[in-house]
Amino acid sequence: MGLNGPCGLVLLTCVTVWSLRSPGVSAGASRGPGVSAGASRRPNILLILTDDLDIAIGGLSPLTKTKKLIGDAGISFTNAFVASPLCCPSRASILTGKYPHNHHVINNTLEGNCSSKAWQKSEEAHTFPALLGPPGGAPALLRTYAGYQTFFAGKYLNQYGHSEAGGVEHVPPGWNYWVGLEKNSKYYNYTLSVNGQAETHGADYSKDYLTDVLANRSLDFLQYKSNYQPFFMMVSIPAPHSPWTAAPQYQNSFNATKAPRDPNFNVHGKDKHWLIRQAKTPMTNSSVQFLDDAFRKRWRTLLSVDDLVEKIVKRLEVRAELDNTYIFFTSDNGYHTGQFSLPLDKRQLYEFDIKVPLMVRGPNIKPNQTSQMLVANVDLGPTILDIAGYNVNKTQMDGMSFLPVMEGKMNSSSWRTDILVEYEGEGSTVSDPACPLLGPGVSECFPDCVCEDSYNNTYACVRTVAPSANLQYCEFDDNEVFVEVYNVTADPYQLTNIAKTIDQEVLEKMNHRLMMLQSCSGQSCRTPGVYDTRYKFDPRQMFTSHSWRLSRLRQKLK
Repeated sequence: MGLNGPCGLVLLTCVTVWSLRSPGVSAGASRGPGVSAGASRRPNILLILTDDLDIAIGGLSPLTKTKKLIGDAGISFTNAFVASPLCCPSRASILTGKYPHNHHVINNTLEGNCSSKAWQKSEEAHTFPALLGPPGGAPALLRTYAGYQTFFAGKYLNQYGHSEAGGVEHVPPGWNYWVGLEKNSKYYNYTLSVNGQAETHGADYSKDYLTDVLANRSLDFLQYKSNYQPFFMMVSIPAPHSPWTAAPQYQNSFNATKAPRDPNFNVHGKDKHWLIRQAKTPMTNSSVQFLDDAFRKRWRTLLSVDDLVEKIVKRLEVRAELDNTYIFFTSDNGYHTGQFSLPLDKRQLYEFDIKVPLMVRGPNIKPNQTSQMLVANVDLGPTILDIAGYNVNKTQMDGMSFLPVMEGKMNSSSWRTDILVEYEGEGSTVSDPACPLLGPGVSECFPDCVCEDSYNNTYACVRTVAPSANLQYCEFDDNEVFVEVYNVTADPYQLTNIAKTIDQEVLEKMNHRLMMLQSCSGQSCRTPGVYDTRYKFDPRQMFTSHSWRLSRLRQKLK
């Protein structure tokens, strides 16, 4: 569909709304395709964010055009992780460049600080778009410095638009053009905030299918923006999040596809946290059929994502702007379908939930590269600011710019060796009437009484990727300080928890490192990890306030 396809408003109206609400960046500034402001201008930046797209169970398979246009044209990271495997905390980490313990978004609820008034007053004013874009609630340092015009379209944070958090009238600071989805991912029957004005959509594919709407709004922006300023675009797509509604032309695709039967599919997590152990193994035939069907539906929604990427890249090419544009493609978290007999969800500490795709193309990035260096979503903000020419050290961000990695200016011995993963579990205060034996404290339960979350599914992990180690060390904040440790090189499917057999000295070092990362802020989050040659371990520096954890840990693992 062209520009007169799904827009919700006719094209002229869309442009008029944007122009009226964003003086100084008007349709009149356009000089048509192929006009640029010269080689000295800062690069353009585009961030395409998907919702619940895994990499461990084949999520990139349907995205053939995306892999060709971004991955093959640039660099693919094989060790890209999220700071928390849940939508709102992860998205807050992307926007702020901070770990959850510093941005304080702990789940997808308003009470969990997801797009709450408290978030708006504290962290939202200091996100990287607020630094990059027009004046708002925070100093527009990069707008002054680099003159970026900014565009957002799609899902922001799960509670965005909530009546108790300013409704859709609230436009976060930093954005010239704002097309934000009210609340969580949908494909039809949703409301958009178009620069603070509510715009409702129905169920007509030609006008309302959200992935296509976002594609066409993006094309509109590229057509009518100023050609004398660089731009930053963030396109945040609903797919492949539930309800997994495919475009009509793709509803019969992948009919023979099933969820992958990897070694950790439909097996009991016998040495894992109790929440994983409670899953029923083997799963019932109906459960397997349900997750296979969901797997197919997820892939079908991704075909429209593939179309979106192709449309935007082709438009940039026609406008002679592609060579001066960095394009990032990633996800807010991974996903599982039957791993360790857990039906469908994210939230867990394993690779399938915390590892995400990350592909980038752009100036000075050689094509057909693959990097094993460890990156996290807290690094996206610092990297984008670095591209825009801003000194990231002037921010309070926990992440670091991986621009030198993409440009081949950083070797593995100088790069970080570990990152932090944090998750705070959620549970109900009352028992599920359908599953009374489970008692209170669990949530996200399926009809067969297998639950995906609980209050004490609260954990923190050090994920290490170094020349001498590929390790995951995790501690649960529960009564027993349950520990899970995996040698991911020897055990890529994380079948065997080696917490009770790993060397005691390694265990103590990892425990110490985890405590440090859980209290880190800014530069202290980027200090050398246990398997970094620059790491120094002094047991006398153990935090006294956390010494009980180590003593209990030693007692448990004897």
